[in-house]
Order: sequence, then structure tokens, then C-alpha cells
Amino acid sequence: MADIKSNWSLVNHLDCNGKGILTALSSSGSEHNFEITNFTASSASGKTHAPWFLGLKDKQVILFDPETKEIGLSDKMPTDAFPAYSYQDPNSNRIWFMNDGDKDSGNDTLNCGDKGSTVTIIDKGDVNTLPTHIKTLCVGRGHHVTTFIAPSDNHPKLPKVAYVSNLLDGSICVVGNDPSDRESYLNIIHTINLCDNEKEKDGNVGIPNSAFPHGKQLSQATGKVYSLNNGYGLVDVIDPMTHEIEKRIPFKGFSNLLLSRCGKFIIGKGADRKSNDEHVLGHLAVMDATTYDIINSYEIADLYPSTYRFNQTGDKLYVTSAATGKGVQKEHLNINSLFVYDTSNLPELNLIKSLDVGTSDCGRRPIAFPSDEKSALVFVPNPTDGTLSILDGNKDTVIDTIKIADSGGNEFNFSLWQSSIYGA
Repeated sequence: MADIKSNWSLVNHLDCNGKGILTALSSSGSEHNFEITNFTASSASGKTHAPWFLGLKDKQVILFDPETKEIGLSDKMPTDAFPAYSYQDPNSNRIWFMNDGDKDSGNDTLNCGDKGSTVTIIDKGDVNTLPTHIKTLCVGRGHHVTTFIAPSDNHPKLPKVAYVSNLLDGSICVVGNDPSDRESYLNIIHTINLCDNEKEKDGNVGIPNSAFPHGKQLSQATGKVYSLNNGYGLVDVIDPMTHEIEKRIPFKGFSNLLLSRCGKFIIGKGADRKSNDEHVLGHLAVMDATTYDIINSYEIADLYPSTYRFNQTGDKLYVTSAATGKGVQKEHLNINSLFVYDTSNLPELNLIKSLDVGTSDCGRRPIAFPSDEKSALVFVPNPTDGTLSILDGNKDTVIDTIKIADSGGNEFNFSLWQSSIYGA
């Protein structure tokens, strides 16, 4: 049985009506003895472009200035500091921070004008050094999802690249990620056009288009990349050796995809707001990644499945609840639960428990785990309550609920700067 008395640390950022609240938690192995550090909020930075919050170092806040590209430490947290969404490169010390651009245009006007938004690559450094800014790279417009590709035992010829999807452009930028190749390293070497002209108006075949990619992973079982195009209701199967789309698979009604640890199954999640005026219908589905058949499909009334992740060993799937819609639909929503599924017999998903946690009256509730596979802890935030639930993943019970803010918030982020956790 996995251990719940593991060493871990995590950093929580909760946006409380535009004021960022930062809290750090850590444990040295005791089940209930947590060290809690609340960082004093300073005033707003006063800058046109607010600083980015990267993480913590020696109990100081690491801040990135998007104008000067300088990185510094502060004892206090500026209330307007931006907690950029990030992806840890599993094969290096680098973290890729996403900038979705302006809400209206999807452009990072500071760095790219009207030509796209950015990915900023930071080297974390070590205990004795500050992190360093490596590069800010202009990619496409809108929200980005990054997938790292590298040679593996199963697929030793895979290239060292990163796939960065661009929601508003309907494209994927292929970025070189091999430091030994100076010409391609951290440069865009190819752009994959996700346009399906049969689903476009006026015969559009280019970029931008209506693919709206969101959800993309590499399978170690097949060596292929699976990209969900929300706008089309399709999964594109991409060969990372050629960056070509091999096949388009119908997968309508899902807003994201997740690959099983074995890489053989695609799990989709979505929510139907149109079929029933009074109830949101949550959906989970399991597709075979080789035959492309949807083998099992599940409907959960009054659930908006926000975030879903496998545990450390891959035999459980955790699905968080959050809010969506309005009126009667929203009134009926379950926004206080965590759903735990047994995934040891995929393609079957068997519900183990619907677990009461706190409230998430907002659209996104992430989830995190210690990266140690021997640990069975699960961290689930409750943004509306300003709390964090710590769960025993063996028994699927709440060990403790920690107050991280005096008031509730509407946006919660884990900092992945600490290597002892992973999540989203």
C-alpha cells in the first residue's frame, strides 16, 4: 500500500477578486503535521505589464518582469502578479510558461504585436543560483497546451521537440528542444495546420481556422500524438516523426483528452448544456488508441467535470467538480464533490466513490499529487471556500482541510516549481 506520510511541498495561488493570495505548504513525513507559510501581499506592482509569479526560493517569491525579462526575489507577493500556467520539461531543468495573450485578440502585444502570443522558457537553476530566462518565443494566438516529445525505450527514434498548440489559430507549433542542435533549439521548425476544410465555411484551408485545439498527449504505446480539436469534434492522430496528420477520429462533445498510463486508451471529458434545460450532463468516454473505437461512455447528471488526472500509479482517475452555465442548470450542479474511478481494468471506468470536499463555484478546479509514486496523497483545492483538501488516496478520505485564504476566490493554480508535486 502506498504511503501517505511522504515528504512534499506545494505552493498555492488563489485569485480573490484580482488580489493574488499565496500560501506554501510542506510536510516532513507526518500525516497531520503541515507547515503553512502565508506570504504577505504587497500593493499592486504599478507596472503596465504585471510581473509573473514563477515559484518560491528560500521562502521568497520569484518574480519575472515580462518587459525586461529580469528575474528577482521578493519577500512579498504583488497583488497583481500573474501566475502563468506552466509545463515542466521532464527531460531537463526547464519550465515552459504559457501566455495566452489578450482576452479579445489572443495576442501578446508586448512581445509579438498582432502576430501571436508567447511561450517563455525558464531554467530553474539550483539551490545556489537564481533561475534564468532562456527565451521568450512567439507562437500562435490564444491558449496553449505543450507536449514534450523525446526518444524513449519504446520509440528511440522520436525527435526532441515540443508541440505547442494555439487555440485561436488552429495550429501546432513544433519547437526544437535539443540543446545540441543550435540551429533548431527553441525555434519553431514547423507549423502543423489543423484545418479540416470540410468543416470550415467558405472553403478555408489555412490558419486561422476553427479547429480550436485543446488537449494533446504523446502515447508511449503507439508513438503517436493525439490532439483534440474542440471546434471540429475530432481527434487528430499525428506522427511526430513527420509532423503529419495521419487520421482524424470523430470525438464530438469532449473538451479535453487524457491518455492512460499505458498509452492504449484515450479518456475524454465533456459537458452537455443543450440537451436538458435544467441539468448539465457530464460525460466521460474511453476510446481505444489503436482501433479508435469508443468502447465505454458514461453520463453523470449535474456534473461539470473540471479537471481529471490519474494518480501516481495509474490505477485511479480523479475527476473534480466545478461550475458552469447559469440559471436552473447551475442551481442543480454538484460543485462540492470529487469523483474517484477505478482504472485498473481499462477500458472500464468503475466509480469507487463520490467524495465530499469543499466548494468550487468557478470554472476550474485543478488537482495535484506528490511526484513520489510511493505516496498516496491527493491535493484538491476548494476555491470558493479558500481552502485546500488533503486526501488519503488509499482510503479516499479527507485527512485535513487547510485554510489558505480568509475569503474565497475564483481562480486557483498550483505552482509546479516545486519538483515534489505534479498536477494541473
